[in-house]
Amino acid sequence: MRKISDSTVRRLSVYLRFLEQATTPTISSGELARLGGTTSAQVRKDLSFFGSFGKRGLGYAVPELTRRIRDILGLERGYRVVLVGAGRMGGALVQYHGFKQRGFHITAIYDQDARKIGSRWNGLVVRDVKHLETDLKKDPSDIAIVATPAEAAQQVVDRLVRSGVKAILNFAPVPLNVPPDVEVKTVNMALELETLSYSLANR
Repeated sequence: MRKISDSTVRRLSVYLRFLEQATTPTISSGELARLGGTTSAQVRKDLSFFGSFGKRGLGYAVPELTRRIRDILGLERGYRVVLVGAGRMGGALVQYHGFKQRGFHITAIYDQDARKIGSRWNGLVVRDVKHLETDLKKDPSDIAIVATPAEAAQQVVDRLVRSGVKAILNFAPVPLNVPPDVEVKTVNMALELETLSYSLANR
């Protein structure tokens, strides 16, 4: 399959959310475009990367398109997720029920702070990060979330990579170096706020 851009994948996620809320048996590309803030041509182009969908003049069958997009996004299976960093951000992420609804199951939480180790977060006991490699060897994880301070992030990521983790969601405000076969997505809160600031300043 050809390389698909991140923007296309993000739009598929947006389409899926609207499809799951749809109350009609069919939906048009124009309606998906209106809900997703794009154009009907873009909707058709996004879907065309993955095959033929819908019928001209009839639109897309909602159940079928929902199932196909879930399959494209890999959501028909569950994912084991470990969280490293039991600070405020980590606490908010553990409490977010949307992860489990999408098949992302946080199975372990780690921190190095002795005051947090042993505490219970949403049914999980915070473990000492020194056990990270040993635990991952026994119970491999598909995805890791890194919510550590910036100065600790790279070392944690190096340990995760050595333990076989191939996908990392990074909340630490620092760029990370990983091998080519490891995927990293960084959530930069300051960057997002700056884009909003730009929008307000240039109305």
